Amino acid sequence: MKGYTGKILEVDLTNRVCKETKLKDELYEQLLSGAGLGAWYCYRHIPADADPMGPENVICLTTGILTCTGAVITGRWMAISLSPATGGIGESNAGGNFAPGIKQCGYDMIAISGKADSPVYLYCDNKGAEIRDASHVWGKDATEAEDMLIEENYKPGKKRPVAAVIGPGGERLSWMAGICCDHGRIAARQGLGGVMGSKNLKGVVCAGTKKVSGMDTAEIKKLSQMTARRLNAAFMPPEIPTGVLHVTKILPELTMSPDGLLTAVLMGTWGTSGAAAFVGQTGEGPIKNWGGTQKEHFSVRAINKIDVPHMLRLQTNRYFCYSCVYGCGGELDISQINHNNEGWKIMHKPEYESQWQFTANMLSTDNDAMLWCNEYLNRMAMDTISVGGAVAMAIECYENGILTKEDTGGLELTWGNSDAIIEFTKMIAERRGLGDIFADGTRKAARILGGDAWMYAVQGGGMEPPMHDSRLDPQQATLYAIDPTPSRHTSGGSLYYGCMHLWKKVSWAPAAALFGGKEGEWTPSREEALKVIACACYKRVIDGAGGCYFGMITGVGNYPVFEWLNAATGWGLTPDEYMEIGKRIFALRQMFNIKHGKLPWDNRPHGRMVGDAPFTHKVGKTANKTVPVETMMMETWDALGYDRETGIPKDETLEALGLPYLMNAPEEEFVNA
Repeated sequence: MKGYTGKILEVDLTNRVCKETKLKDELYEQLLSGAGLGAWYCYRHIPADADPMGPENVICLTTGILTCTGAVITGRWMAISLSPATGGIGESNAGGNFAPGIKQCGYDMIAISGKADSPVYLYCDNKGAEIRDASHVWGKDATEAEDMLIEENYKPGKKRPVAAVIGPGGERLSWMAGICCDHGRIAARQGLGGVMGSKNLKGVVCAGTKKVSGMDTAEIKKLSQMTARRLNAAFMPPEIPTGVLHVTKILPELTMSPDGLLTAVLMGTWGTSGAAAFVGQTGEGPIKNWGGTQKEHFSVRAINKIDVPHMLRLQTNRYFCYSCVYGCGGELDISQINHNNEGWKIMHKPEYESQWQFTANMLSTDNDAMLWCNEYLNRMAMDTISVGGAVAMAIECYENGILTKEDTGGLELTWGNSDAIIEFTKMIAERRGLGDIFADGTRKAARILGGDAWMYAVQGGGMEPPMHDSRLDPQQATLYAIDPTPSRHTSGGSLYYGCMHLWKKVSWAPAAALFGGKEGEWTPSREEALKVIACACYKRVIDGAGGCYFGMITGVGNYPVFEWLNAATGWGLTPDEYMEIGKRIFALRQMFNIKHGKLPWDNRPHGRMVGDAPFTHKVGKTANKTVPVETMMMETWDALGYDRETGIPKDETLEALGLPYLMNAPEEEFVNA
């Protein structure tokens, strides 16, 4: 076996039909699995005039080539569809243990279309798939529904099934709803949980036990042992974080290209919550709905209240996704936190994004309120980044008189008011009162409210940005803008490019300066464009392999994805050839957007994200920062072989990548009889 199974499951919910389809090897050689396979299927099967919330939309749940082959940190799965939030391709990525569940049923991808006439879930095992009644779990939160579906399908003495489900957010068709597994590992972005809800699909349960392997298992094992050894050597005892975390504050300040193993110190020891130790002081964390400054930020004492030591005092266990040697996650005992009237006991440790969004970006110092919102939104299966962005926008609208106390139902929706933040978060998830206007994101809310509401709707292309200030990183700002799934920090940036050391294996990737050289990032150039492109293409390879972003940023010398892929498939491709596959996937996603009328300029970030009106204060790293993002977008499109003015791939570029054939050839060209 070459890592992939060569088979997908096609599900028509309207007619309640499940069909297995075998695909030719050539398709995987052109697009890998994961993001590439999903984008290809969605391009071909979703009509140009499709309603994202209509039965004609398709949602694909995909796995990577390396999942289940023995390669470590390769257990990610992806949901891919037409996004209701952006109107373009929607991609959402999650860990946990669901990816091997799909693969061990014998599938690389499950593609679901149509709409059931009542709530259903999809059950898969070694024998095939069937559509089952889900009326008894409809209305349950994601944690309850997952447990119920697993328990009713568990056979004593057999392997426990795995499940991915939506919560009430998806059932209520929110454009900020995601898909959840493992009680809080969530494919959160782009509103794809709402797409599942529109199909009356509560979840997917996988109970397969089929074996999957790569061709050269000995080489895969050797490479995995090397990766595990290097990453474990970088970890530090979690009981000594406070002093060492002060050292990690220099990471965003580095004027040299760091070894990616430095990120393993942070992620493997404390998880992403360790990032809060330095971003508030370096300026990398947005403040007050991206409109504030470090001067307006809370005190160092308050920063420490949301720092990782507080998280670790509550931590009961580390959490490892499938095949992971990192263990960046954790489980917290929240039984004694304030606001917890629901009696919740154990929750997943919040990621930095959730942590910062529900504190600094709302000027809140209430750590317990942040923990409550994180757990509540995981149970609702909703994106903490987008919901948090919507709450922050609503606060600023209230503070500026666009919303009144009558509009909010009596809430004093002011900065730092944790009780109001919690209540409005519930109103959004429940589509109750004013919350209904914000349940589909900030761009739609601004359209409804009108007037100056646009000033406070911080988004790019319909997607609320993560908690990484793009005014400090022109590469990241450009990636926010040119990626067909916009405002996405996991595509890369300057710090991450320096960590990955792609130039050591990819011939055309420019080397990051060993020391200094940061000033050049602010000047649009072909070299800077190539760095952006290298990040974008490599991320597509990682997504096609089933790899993890945190493994990716440890660097190509520590996380050998190219070598693993060759060992699994036997293809013998060079890193340059794999990056060409990444470029093909990236262009295919761009063509998907163009097919659906979403033009590339639509993803241009909100002015606050790039400093259109730069802060003139003298405090903080965002002072006087403006990213020349339009010129950088055009430089990058030009270097990709796209039209410089429009961002549409040129015909000769598409031909060179073989995309006209992949997009338009008859179905039988790709299917094994």
